[in-house]
Amino acid sequence: MNFNNSADVVKVFCITNQKGGVGKTTTAINLAAALAALDKKVLLIDLDPQGNATMGSGVDKNSVHNNLYQVLIGESDIASVRVRSETGGYDVLPANRELSGAEIDLIQMEDREMQLKNAISKVLDDYDFILIDCPPTLSLLTLNGLASADGVIIPMQCEYFALEGLSDLVNTIKRVHQNINPNLRVIGLLRVMFDTRVTLQQQVSAQIEAHFGDRVFETIVPRNVRLAEAPSHGMPGTVYDKSSRGAKAYIEFGEELIKRVKKEVLRSVARPPQLKNL
Repeated sequence: MNFNNSADVVKVFCITNQKGGVGKTTTAINLAAALAALDKKVLLIDLDPQGNATMGSGVDKNSVHNNLYQVLIGESDIASVRVRSETGGYDVLPANRELSGAEIDLIQMEDREMQLKNAISKVLDDYDFILIDCPPTLSLLTLNGLASADGVIIPMQCEYFALEGLSDLVNTIKRVHQNINPNLRVIGLLRVMFDTRVTLQQQVSAQIEAHFGDRVFETIVPRNVRLAEAPSHGMPGTVYDKSSRGAKAYIEFGEELIKRVKKEVLRSVARPPQLKNL
């Protein structure tokens, strides 16, 4: 994906939801693997101290010498810390519990919310897509992710309480857009862990489509046991069982995201990013 004007490039994406257990990390891992399978160069940044995206990519979070913590506090750069996900075919900026300490260290730093963005800028040309798996809380780490991103991908379950959480998240994104990162935009909402047998999920899905329109991805990721099993084997679900419904859905999502990014570039050339409905 080569664009002549770097200002119009849309390649850094936060995958976030302030509600836990909504398939956020599963989406980050499998989207990274799907894009890699589609011949894109991908970096997955694990911004969650739990390190689940690291482990799910086949990287032992406890054995890495350095991780995102050292990058954020300025002791290392991404190029020297990133490791390869041999199972997924993409690069990983790993995290573990040590990252929790970054919250305290960052508070004392100037431009504390811009540390990740500054680090990413040095490797931006190495990748077609940079995905950031954010923690499920609004923290200084999450703020660093949103300050770094061109766009936000919101995975969500089609349940009543998910709609309440979505409203809070959108308000957070709007505040970051207004005060820190004017280029930030919502790329789209991804419906995950979807069960067609549940009437409520169908109703909520219809409500989401009616309210957010084309900001809802067409791809719907079904509830799938093979996706749930994959992390324990240290590999993305798209690799663990390529024939599963979940794996096929994430490949479709990767294809859809590539198309949507091209549209976002054209849209941003025509006018600056806006956050009205989202």
